[in-house]
Amino acid sequence: MPQIEFESIHEGQQLEPYAKPAVTKVQLVKYAGASGDYNPLHTDDEFAQKVGMPGVIAHGMLVMGFLGEYVMKLAGTGAIPVNFKMRFGAVTRPGDAITSQAIVKKLYEENGERFAILDLTAEKAPGQVVGNGEATVRFV
Repeated sequence: MPQIEFESIHEGQQLEPYAKPAVTKVQLVKYAGASGDYNPLHTDDEFAQKVGMPGVIAHGMLVMGFLGEYVMKLAGTGAIPVNFKMRFGAVTRPGDAITSQAIVKKLYEENGERFAILDLTAEKAPGQVVGNGEATVRFV
């Protein structure tokens, strides 16, 4: 994935999307261990079904991590993310492949530094948004 450069992007531009492989149950267990979030809703199908879900669901912060990884790939070595926020959407389940996308919302210069604000979306299928947010990157 090519990194973005201030001179080569424009407001309103759709940036190259980034597709992750499908989420797996093993991945959810590993993420539970890494994050310390052992809520059985994320690791135990039987428990998840007892509380009304069809099975386990991914941690929302895992999806946020996917969007953060995407921003870092876009920034590459030529920019530094200085702000990142996200709102959660639809539930992510094992088997869902998440695609992150960005649109350049604003380009600006301030105190001799150059910035881009990116509108972010993570979808498990077209129109099924699992998260959206915004990132600001400073170009170096």
